[in-house]
Amino acid sequence: MKFILDNWSLILVCLTSGLLLAWPAIKGAAGGSLTPVAAVQLINREKAVVIDVCEASEYAAGHVSGAKHIPLSQLAKQLPAVVKNKELPVIFVCQSGARSSSAARIAKGLGYTQPLSLGGGLSSWRAASMPVEKG
Repeated sequence: MKFILDNWSLILVCLTSGLLLAWPAIKGAAGGSLTPVAAVQLINREKAVVIDVCEASEYAAGHVSGAKHIPLSQLAKQLPAVVKNKELPVIFVCQSGARSSSAARIAKGLGYTQPLSLGGGLSSWRAASMPVEKG
């Protein structure tokens, strides 16, 4: 007990650093966040389905090639009809990654086993020089 009282600041530093090291794993457990390269690998190897959760005007301005469009507000209602196999990886995309993270949580609640969010959204997809469709 004397050791703990004498070294409380060191113990606090150790606990804080451990939490900071574990934070990415804790955060990723909710829905996962992908890089554009990892997303392409999932699409090619595991037939992942890409769902764009942007509004219609954003989707028309540009989206991931082959992505299906379901606005975030309609996701819970339309996703089961679009992606029937709940075991497939489902990659959600928006402009910045915020709405796609919410979409991954919604999909997890609907029973999808591999809902993932594209980290950085369409911005990171474009930055990686990946193909974008318009219309």
